[in-house]
Amino acid sequence: MKILHHPHRDDIHLSSVLYALSDPIRLGIISVLAQTGEQPCNYFCVPVAKSTLSHHIRTLREAGVVFVRIQGTQHFVTIRRADMDTRFPGLLDAVLGAASDAADFSADPSSPSDGVT
Repeated sequence: MKILHHPHRDDIHLSSVLYALSDPIRLGIISVLAQTGEQPCNYFCVPVAKSTLSHHIRTLREAGVVFVRIQGTQHFVTIRRADMDTRFPGLLDAVLGAASDAADFSADPSSPSDGVT
């Protein structure tokens, strides 16, 4: 089984988090996760290839913003809310609040994406 690296809470750096959240696709992923909770990677309707979606999720994981767990062939993604709130109180709420003002990202749970839309 593949083991994914997730940084320890104390190793999460503000610059890495802000970089990860600066991309509109990654910010959209976080917005959807904040509303829906844990989701499989193929849940997100994004206008990019599956490999590019994997890159975005990896960037969020390596920055410490999300946790990815593997169950069989599925990868499930969730926000590391407690770690983020402990490390940077109020940051996620501020970013998500600003993102909701310019929301142009969606996920349709009735039709999971194959990574390309």
